[in-house]
Amino acid sequence: MHDSIAALVGREGWRAEGDAARVHYDGGGDRFAVEFYAGPERVLYWTVPAGDPSATAGNDPDATAGDDRNGTADNGDAPAATAAPVPREQIPDPLRRRIREDLDAAGVDPDAERRTV
Repeated sequence: MHDSIAALVGREGWRAEGDAARVHYDGGGDRFAVEFYAGPERVLYWTVPAGDPSATAGNDPDATAGDDRNGTADNGDAPAATAAPVPREQIPDPLRRRIREDLDAAGVDPDAERRTV
């Protein structure tokens, strides 16, 4: 695991996923997944579809978000929504600031959040 990924995992809400770290944000009706890729040192923002159980994984200590009362995945009858990339200009400034602060605290150049892919 990259040192930067390990350091981000120590920050609130972040989790490791291979060569990336991910955190979810849910505020004001907006739901985003934020991914930091260690190799190229880039940040990507994604919309998180409503009802995506992985979006609450960081806030779900027993990992049951999205489960029905029998403990099985509750996928409902609706087709699964798809995450979509979001241009950083459409991301709320407080979230972008928080990501830069987390990167800086993890020893990553905070300007990585501003770099285009």
